[in-house]
Amino acid sequence: MTASADIVEILAPLSGYLLPVETFPDPVFAQKLVGEGISLDPTSNVLKAPVAGEVIQLHAAAHALTIRTASGAEILIHIGLDTVKLGGKGFEALVARGDKVSPGQSLIRFNADFIATNARSLLTQILIANPETVKDLQLGSGLVEEGRDVIFSFVPLATSGKTSAPASANTQRVVSATIVIVNPAGIHARPASVLAGMARQFSCDLQLQKGDRAVNARSVSALMALEVARDDKVVLVANGEDAAKAVEYIAPRLAEGLGENLSAAADEQKEQYVMAETTKAGQMAGIGASRGVAIGKVLRLRSEKYDIPEAGRGYKYEQSEFSNAVKRATLQLSSLQDKLKRSGNPERAAIFAAHAELLDDPELMELVERGIMTGKSAAYAWHGAFTTHAERLQSLNNQLLAARANDLKDLGYRVLRILLSIEEKSYNLSDKQVIIAEDLTPSTIVNIDKELVVACCTVSGGATSHVAILARSMGLPAIVGLDPAALELKDGTLVVVDGNRGILTVEPDDKEIRIVEGTMQREELTRAEEKMHASEIAITSDGIEIRVVANIGDVSSAGQAVDLGAEGVGLLRSEFLFMNRSVAPSEEEQYTAYLAVAEKMGKERPIIIRTLDVGGDKPLSYLPIPHEENPFLGERGIRVCLNRPEILITQLRAILRVAQDYDVRVMFPMIADIEEWRQARRILHETAAAMKLPIIKAGIMIEVPSAAMLAENFASETDFFSIGTNDLSQYVLAMDRGHPKMAGKIDAMHPSILRIMSIVAEAGRRHKIEVGVCGGLASDIEGIAALIGLGISKLSVDIPVIATVKAVIRRLSAAKCSELVGEATRMSDAMAVRQAFKKLIEEGRGELK
Repeated sequence: MTASADIVEILAPLSGYLLPVETFPDPVFAQKLVGEGISLDPTSNVLKAPVAGEVIQLHAAAHALTIRTASGAEILIHIGLDTVKLGGKGFEALVARGDKVSPGQSLIRFNADFIATNARSLLTQILIANPETVKDLQLGSGLVEEGRDVIFSFVPLATSGKTSAPASANTQRVVSATIVIVNPAGIHARPASVLAGMARQFSCDLQLQKGDRAVNARSVSALMALEVARDDKVVLVANGEDAAKAVEYIAPRLAEGLGENLSAAADEQKEQYVMAETTKAGQMAGIGASRGVAIGKVLRLRSEKYDIPEAGRGYKYEQSEFSNAVKRATLQLSSLQDKLKRSGNPERAAIFAAHAELLDDPELMELVERGIMTGKSAAYAWHGAFTTHAERLQSLNNQLLAARANDLKDLGYRVLRILLSIEEKSYNLSDKQVIIAEDLTPSTIVNIDKELVVACCTVSGGATSHVAILARSMGLPAIVGLDPAALELKDGTLVVVDGNRGILTVEPDDKEIRIVEGTMQREELTRAEEKMHASEIAITSDGIEIRVVANIGDVSSAGQAVDLGAEGVGLLRSEFLFMNRSVAPSEEEQYTAYLAVAEKMGKERPIIIRTLDVGGDKPLSYLPIPHEENPFLGERGIRVCLNRPEILITQLRAILRVAQDYDVRVMFPMIADIEEWRQARRILHETAAAMKLPIIKAGIMIEVPSAAMLAENFASETDFFSIGTNDLSQYVLAMDRGHPKMAGKIDAMHPSILRIMSIVAEAGRRHKIEVGVCGGLASDIEGIAALIGLGISKLSVDIPVIATVKAVIRRLSAAKCSELVGEATRMSDAMAVRQAFKKLIEEGRGELK
């Protein structure tokens, strides 16, 4: 599309949000080695032509193509990061090389859910691959709509500059020896850009030749169009004064893979993706969202229909009704959060905290008020507001936004039922049922009885939706994005749900049933065997003992922890005593609760009690904290207690009393500097002195980067460290783990986090104090291996996985883990680290499940 005779405008090929290309999480693109342009975070899933031209390159994996415009500019569009390694899975090319296309024409259809869960990013690059042919590049910003908004414009140069030097008397022609390509995915965008960048350092005409085809080595799009695969044979052909130097410099680097991490890339090529691309008769394909296999009978959950009155009874009445409904919904959500926290499921509780936040959405509330002002009932206005918002998000074909839409609908119907005085529908469940639905809300799945429901499947949703997260936390096999034909299955139909592969088998035959039952039995035997040895200590294959203790969030969990093999409590979340009440718990209340935990654990098992850890993100009604723009960086953890010492002193008095008869220790959360620790320790010592009781062991949570970097200073004064990998990861990576787009990118296996933890572990070794981990990484299979390699001596995990964690430890060699973790800290990203540890585990001990 041309705005004038000189300016060429490039339209948005996808709807979404524009970002500077420099922010793309890959240096080759970010440093503009591939070309000049812009990055787009997509919310649609059909790539449209941004300009008229000819398709001169279409990658075999269908993740990238190049269009040459009439002016000669080559517009390269690259969907996602590392998508070449998907081998075409999740992509469908709608055009071919050589096709002439017009603006808005469909080019590539892609499965956003599958790509988002199997590639590093969905960010799409729209670049000018030959920027030397244009000038006056103007970049857009913000939200864009495909086919309508301009993302950048430029002025073509009247004559494109020559890409090589003119011939002279000293011209020489040099041909390299045959080079065998070693890159696992061949010459795709990144290696092509590196090669083009090298070629531009020389003035000679340089071409890459494969068979009888040769292309300009300075052109990224031309190199990609050559479709050079692994093991292909190529030669470099150079003509010009510095031809010999160019070939001498580039040939060996091309032969070595142009700097690509070949082992990591090869491992990624071997990955088995969970989206079922093909199925046999009697099977339906979806995305495996929660691992496991189950057999059961179908129970279809159907959407509820409501009779919603349109006319209101006056503005004041309807506004009052709506306000009261919001308050009741808030109380319900708060109660549900508290219940989940008390049962040791803070991550599941956080999902419903996000629901509560939606009730503060000003745009949503404004829509409701407008509806009521026009004479509508509160129920009618609310239903219109939340369904409009949800449908808008759902239509974007973006799994993260779709998950948000599902949360909005869940919350919406909760408030609507209150307004209409309708009880939430209950279902008649029988033994071994598989729930199948268009979609499931978090509220529905969290109330599932695991004794009766063995799996769940949904037609909509993605692998990162809250429903999928909840299913994984509950150990329920789950498939999302399932073939819509599943909604036609009759209740009672026998099915097999394979969450590992994303396949639903309908009415399996006897042979298939026997195979599945055999798999389930083996998994059950493995779990049973792990439980048989759960009470035994965990020792690595080369003789290093690792203590496995429990994270608990209430009194009742202590007995269960002992039964399942916990060697103590590594984290007693004392918040359960402070939540859902109007005043703080008394010293006697706290003493009674801590004593009950200690009695169940026994004198031989140590207990670490974390002092109250609340703040702006976890407020208490009787501890008012002013609104903060970012509560994670405000008054939180130990800062709250140091500002209200009476709360801390009461808690410490209860802890000190129990510690006279049991091995109880105290841990202070969110310590950021040495002065905070010293203030907390001073209050502990003064409290003990006032009670004429001996001092107990005291340590700190390492969850703030500053504390980790000063571990050497802390280690000389504290009795132990406990690394909280969840908060540490979000602070190190500057990513909010509650953010819908950032949360999925947070990985405690990131090399930067491993390096920081190595500082903590080394300080602990030098000062001979215990260093444990109480975050999610402690129950992550690859994470366990990495932590053992770092020298961590204690893992504090959720109760259900104690036996499994011990079994994993017994299969690992601490020496091999230590050797690999040294290499891992020098790697560039979390994916490479995970692949390396996965390979170690599989090669050394067989695949762990």
